[in-house]
Amino acid sequence: MKEDFILVLDQGSSSSRALAFGLDGRLRFKAQKKIALSYPRTGCAEYDGLELLKSQSESLSEVLAKLPEGSGVKALGIAAQRSTVALWDKDTGVPLCPVLSWQDGRAQSELARVPLSNTAIHDATGLYKTPYYSASKIRWCLDNFPEVRQAAENKKLLVSPVAGFLLWHLSKGRTFAIDPTQAQRTLLFNIKKLKWDPRLLSAFGLSAAMLPEVLPTIGDFGKIKAEGFELPVRAVIGDQQAALMGMGAGAENAAALNYGTGAFLLVNTGTKLVKVRGILNSVGWQAAGEPPCYFLESTVNSAATALEWLRQKFGIFSELSEVDGLCRLSKNRLFCLPAIGGIGAPYWDYSTFTSFAGFSPHTDKHDVVRSVVEGIAYMVGDAFELIKKKGFNITEIRASGGLSH
Repeated sequence: MKEDFILVLDQGSSSSRALAFGLDGRLRFKAQKKIALSYPRTGCAEYDGLELLKSQSESLSEVLAKLPEGSGVKALGIAAQRSTVALWDKDTGVPLCPVLSWQDGRAQSELARVPLSNTAIHDATGLYKTPYYSASKIRWCLDNFPEVRQAAENKKLLVSPVAGFLLWHLSKGRTFAIDPTQAQRTLLFNIKKLKWDPRLLSAFGLSAAMLPEVLPTIGDFGKIKAEGFELPVRAVIGDQQAALMGMGAGAENAAALNYGTGAFLLVNTGTKLVKVRGILNSVGWQAAGEPPCYFLESTVNSAATALEWLRQKFGIFSELSEVDGLCRLSKNRLFCLPAIGGIGAPYWDYSTFTSFAGFSPHTDKHDVVRSVVEGIAYMVGDAFELIKKKGFNITEIRASGGLSH
């Protein structure tokens, strides 16, 4: 009997995945490929664009090969990390420089030259003037990579969050588009007007001609042909927004907490933009022909990143699954401010480094691990208290992500 599936491409900070769901919503098949995030120097975090593309293409092919003979694909959706940005040549498709991760802060100095206040940028974009978002990264690449500058002069430069980069390549250049959840993270998109903002583009010295079309999150993004299948792309969305929907927090006032590379607290505010100092206003999603849904978002930059730093640099544990047991053996208080890549909400200080306080002769590795875990929780708690003071009656938070288990 012919069976139909819905496919999802999930491009995250550490891996690219493809998943096939039955029409009953059950996960049937999946494939995952690790990707390497390199740190060439302090403040820099980048990917090889071709490796990233290969990982996602291979995971898609692997899942399609697992589908029973005669199967069909009703729709495909793409969820991807949001502020990671790619720059490539529209004639050859070749990346012109590394893909800069959302964690990359090399463009910090570019922000000092932007003639707009933090308030003005927040009013338009819902975000703050930090190097986490793509605009300053794009400007830095134009100023520091001759190949990027040359492509821009020759009108051959394409720039997009990673979702648009993947979709353009997988569709063989037929679709160059993203949705508002991705576009917002460029710091060039007006979340009230739902379009590229000329004032922001001018402030960063950028052109809308190099950027993708912005379409509703749920709609028509063309087709991808792969392994004999013709896959209709019907949704493109940011990874955190996808997590919110996946946890069933689609109703107004619903809250979700996604503990992954970073920790993201999300509170659905419906069609209303609600201002809370130090907290982001994010586009949740938009269906074709309907107004967008918004939510409040708190971003803690260092969650799994901080624990992975402990693992790699100090060898305190081998697997994240050991963390809970180590914390339970801690007997001494130690305090940690986890700030790999600076501090996000609600303080937004990129210049801060990870620090510890309270070391004593009795401090051991168990205390160090516990302090990092608690430090992440304290940062989430600071944002949660600010949101509660705004009058939100949050009685339940749904948690997901690798660190929630």
